[in-house]
Amino acid sequence: MSATPPDHLDTFIQIWERAVVRHGDRPFLVFREIYGATTGWTYAEFDSAVDRAAGLLAAHGVGAGDAVHLCLRNSPGFIAVWLAAARLGAWIVPADPAASARDIRRHLERVNPVVGFASTERAAVYREGASGAGLTIIELSETAQDLGPGGALHGEPLPREDRAMPEPMDRLAIMFTSGTTSEPKGVDLTQANYAAVGQSMAPSAGLRPEHRWYVSLPLFHANAQYYCFAAAMTVGASVGLAATFSASQWIRIGRELEATHASLFAAPIRMILARTPAGTAPLQLQHLWFAQNLAPAHHEEFGRLIGTAPRQLYGMTETIAVVTSDRGATPGAETIGTVTPGRTVTLLDPVTREPVPAGERGIIAVRGVRGVDLFRGYLDDPETTERSFHTDPEGAAWFLTGDLATVDTAGTWRFVGRVDDVVKVSGENVSLTEVEAALAEVPGVLEVAVVTIPDAVRDVIPVAYVVARDPANPPSEEELAAWSRENLAPASRPRHWHLIDELPRTSVGKIRRSAIAR
Repeated sequence: MSATPPDHLDTFIQIWERAVVRHGDRPFLVFREIYGATTGWTYAEFDSAVDRAAGLLAAHGVGAGDAVHLCLRNSPGFIAVWLAAARLGAWIVPADPAASARDIRRHLERVNPVVGFASTERAAVYREGASGAGLTIIELSETAQDLGPGGALHGEPLPREDRAMPEPMDRLAIMFTSGTTSEPKGVDLTQANYAAVGQSMAPSAGLRPEHRWYVSLPLFHANAQYYCFAAAMTVGASVGLAATFSASQWIRIGRELEATHASLFAAPIRMILARTPAGTAPLQLQHLWFAQNLAPAHHEEFGRLIGTAPRQLYGMTETIAVVTSDRGATPGAETIGTVTPGRTVTLLDPVTREPVPAGERGIIAVRGVRGVDLFRGYLDDPETTERSFHTDPEGAAWFLTGDLATVDTAGTWRFVGRVDDVVKVSGENVSLTEVEAALAEVPGVLEVAVVTIPDAVRDVIPVAYVVARDPANPPSEEELAAWSRENLAPASRPRHWHLIDELPRTSVGKIRRSAIAR
C-alpha cells in the first residue's frame, strides 16, 4: 500500500447522504431515554433534523474548517450535530459528558471551537470551564425533544446551496484518548477515516439493512462511532441507542430495542454478568464484538446470556478499522483472531524494530495510509506523531501501537498487553495484563487489577486489587494465594492482595492502573 491516498475516496457525509437516498424510508435511529421512553427516526426523517442542526450551526458562525465542541451523553442531538458538522465541512471534538471544568477548559484551549454543546443538567460546570473562551454555548436536554419543534437544534434548514463539499482528507474530528497512563492525545481524524471504517467494519460484522446495532457505550469515543454508527450508515442498518449504560438492565434494554448486533468491552460484560437478575431470558443476538481479555468461563456464560458466542477484536482509535478479529466458527476468549481482510500487520521487536519470529512477543505495527485507514496524526504534537510512525523503504506508513502480541504459525494472534504493562520480576518478563486475565478465572472473582511496587530483592513485585463477584461472600486472601500458587509462574504471583469494592476506570470501562492507591 502506498503512503499516498488513492485517487477516489468517499467522504463520511457522502456515506450518510447515499444512505438517505437508498434507505430513506427505513429506520435509522431508535433512542431510549434514561426513563424508558423511545423515539424513532427513519433515515429521511433524521436527515431533516441534520439539516436543521446544520442551519443552526451556520447561524452561529460555524463553517468549513471550524471546530464544534460536544460535551454530551448518548443522545439524538449528538448524532445530529456530528452529521451537521460533516455537512458544513466543520469538525467535532467529543468530550466526556462528566468532564470537570478543568478538563473542559483544557479541551477548549487546544481546539478553539466556535460553538460548544452541553447538557442542561451540567451546564454550570461547562460554563465554568468555558469562561473566557469566547464561544457560543448551546444547551441540550439530551432527549428527543432537542430535534423537535421548539427544540434547541430545531433551526432553519440549511439551504442546499450552502452545503459544503468537503474533501476526503479534511478533518472531521479530534478525538481525545482516554489517558490511562499519560496525558490524553488528540487523535486527528478525517472524513475519509470515517468513510473507510464503515466500509471495513460492516462486512466484518455481516451487517445488512435489516440489522440493528445496540449502542450503550459512550458516543464520545471511537467504538460507538466507528464500529456501530459508521458501519450501520454504510449499509443502511439501524441503531438502537441507549442514553446510558446499565449493567442490570442491559439485556432487557437490548430486547426492547430489538437489537441484533452489539459491541462491548470486557469490563462491562463482567458487570452485566454480575448484575443481571436471575431468571432473565437471554437475548437472541446474531453478533457481538468485545475488546480486551475475558476469562473463558465469563465468555461462555455471556454467550449463553446473549444467544451467540462473543467475538474478540483488537483495534485502537488510531487504527480506524480493527486490526484483528475472531471470525472463526467457534470464537473463544483467548485470542484476538486473525488479521482483518485488507489490513497489513506485523510484530516488531521493541528495541530493534525488526520483525520477530512466530510465537515471540512484539509490538503490533499496522501498515496503511495516514488519513485513510490510519489516523492522520496527533493534534499539535509532531514529536509524538513522528515517534508513533515508521516509514518503510516503499514509503508506506507503519503505526506503532505500543501494544504487544504474539502470532502463531497458523496466523492466530494473542494480545499480551501494553509495552509498559510488561515488567521484570527477578529478571523474568511478566505481563500484568496476562496476570489479570488469569486471576479473573478465580472462583468468586469479578475482576482484578495488578500493579507493581518496588522490592529490594526482585526489583518489583506484583500486587493484586480484587473485586468480588458477590461482595457479601468474597474470596479470602488465602484462597487467592493458593489459586495463584497452583496456576501462575512464581514471578507472576501477586505478593499482596487487596479486596476493594470497585476499580477506577476511564469512561469506556478501561482500568486506570495509575489511579489505584498503592
